[in-house]
Amino acid sequence: MPGDEIEVPKELREFMLEQAEETILGQKNGSNKQYRYGNLHIREYDDKFLVHTDKIDPRKDPMGHLVYDAPEVLIGLACAIFGGSQITKKITNKNSKKLTITSGLIFSIISGYVGYLATKKIKNYLEKL
Repeated sequence: MPGDEIEVPKELREFMLEQAEETILGQKNGSNKQYRYGNLHIREYDDKFLVHTDKIDPRKDPMGHLVYDAPEVLIGLACAIFGGSQITKKITNKNSKKLTITSGLIFSIISGYVGYLATKKIKNYLEKL
């Protein structure tokens, strides 16, 4: 099932990384490096690898990957854009454009993060069912 990670000991390094490509795509989750091999997402830590399968390879279909494997990122971005635009409309300060922009930016970050976290929790809950 996508989302389930398998822990692989470091001793299998040569076997694991023979044809995998290092990538910046994906959440590092504290790993030193990340690799992709087809739909496999491999995270390298000091003592192990964590490997899981994505439904869609982000190198081939970035939007499909976000929709099916990382919807929390899309929802977080949508919340940031919507939240920031709404607060900017409400607190437009004619005397200080800087204050309006700063408030909008702060609220965008907060809205995006809350949307991301909520969606991630829902996704994790549904994966356990």
